[in-house]
Amino acid sequence: MIQETIVTSINSANQVHIAPMGIHVIDTGFIILPFKPSTTLANIITQGSAVINYSDDVRVFAGCITGRKSWDTIAAEKIHGQVLQHTLAHCEVELIKLEDDAVRPKLFCKTVHQVNHKGFTGFNRAQYAVLEAAILCSRLHFLSLEKINREVEYLTIGLEKTAGSRELEAWSWLIEYIDTYKQTLGAT
Repeated sequence: MIQETIVTSINSANQVHIAPMGIHVIDTGFIILPFKPSTTLANIITQGSAVINYSDDVRVFAGCITGRKSWDTIAAEKIHGQVLQHTLAHCEVELIKLEDDAVRPKLFCKTVHQVNHKGFTGFNRAQYAVLEAAILCSRLHFLSLEKINREVEYLTIGLEKTAGSRELEAWSWLIEYIDTYKQTLGAT
């Protein structure tokens, strides 16, 4: 199973890096699969730990994709790391094994501490639309304009029916990002 999460990691200068990431849940913990090169990959290898944050604030997902990476964090309890301040739950994980790969290494991690901060009340369709649009934005460089336009058109349906202010703000960032990408291609 893959869960859409926010992974926080820190570098040797204690700078926090925040990245949306689909992580694989396995019987013994998690597999984090960052692409090479990536800050998340370098940080986890250097520190040997990270925090997996479960958030229903889709602005964090959209913000990280569109360059808005300044989100409040607090110190993790059992590892040298940072937790998103307003996350619903988090898992502090340690790296136990690295399977290197030329494109996407597998970082096998075990949970050393887990905290539920607030109950999850479910996603609405707009939150789903923003998550899918954020994933779409991370893959623009290898998708056709027709595919991008079709996906945005479809995702807009659920967004328009169920969005609140957070979802609308996140959506506007993603649409601006897509429009900027299209402009670089000379498309409208």
